[in-house]
Amino acid sequence: MLLRRPQRRPCPLRLTEESHEARHSHVALASCGGASPAPAAPGGSKDPGHWPADDRSLCERFVHWKNSAELEASITAGPGSFRPNIRRVFKTVGDRDNRHSVLLCREIDTNLDGLKDVVRTFNEKGEPLHEEADRNYDGKIDVWLNFADGRIEEEDVDTTYSTGRPNVWKFYLDGQLSRVRRNIHCPSGAADVWEIYYKDRLERVGTDSTCDGHVDRWDRDAQLLAAEEAAQEKATTAANAKAAPNPSPSNEAAPSGGAAAGSTPVTVGPTGEMGDAGVPSAPKPKKKKKRP
Repeated sequence: MLLRRPQRRPCPLRLTEESHEARHSHVALASCGGASPAPAAPGGSKDPGHWPADDRSLCERFVHWKNSAELEASITAGPGSFRPNIRRVFKTVGDRDNRHSVLLCREIDTNLDGLKDVVRTFNEKGEPLHEEADRNYDGKIDVWLNFADGRIEEEDVDTTYSTGRPNVWKFYLDGQLSRVRRNIHCPSGAADVWEIYYKDRLERVGTDSTCDGHVDRWDRDAQLLAAEEAAQEKATTAANAKAAPNPSPSNEAAPSGGAAAGSTPVTVGPTGEMGDAGVPSAPKPKKKKKRP
């Protein structure tokens, strides 16, 4: 009897983003292998045959596609899904000769429970504007992303997974992490820890121990501080060396005999005549007077 290897269900893969900000997206499907599967959100089902009729569209909050004649929605099935779990909402723009569709919103059911848990909006140029995600599948948003010119600008996170509001605020400059605010202990929910980053590396941390909204203590990275001081000292030394006056060039050595370089030696003959190059001029003959 021929034995067949049992076919495995396709593993849900991490979706690939079109933009270069994929590393900041929270679009991820359920893991496979040895990891535990992602749970279903309240009201959802891991059985595709029992998915709810209402998938709790997140795009509807932003573009109101359900009752708009100007918008068109399409649904597709992503990796590992037997039913459509991705919805894209398009809008037709342009005049008669240049009419085309642009993507305004995309939402995904990443854990395949029939409910949407990630949404991203776009401008008419196709650049991302905003993203929200429910990372622990409890039915509440816990990550908020904002973009500027297509690049990540701010990422807000609810690390408690309970309040429904962020307690960590991350800010980016030119796509790199610049500063972070955190709420650690203040009951108001306001930031009480400030982190400053330089070239994606933590430079200093400020702490508000009294919850009055002001930093009480700054702690700096000793290694980074030493490197900064060494670089500053090197720059100062280079600047001082550049500003110092250059020494005047020394005169060329005079040739032997004591004559200055480039000059011709002069000698004086026995009768007072001047000669060049060390050779006395021959004395001029005296004219004899003619006798009358």
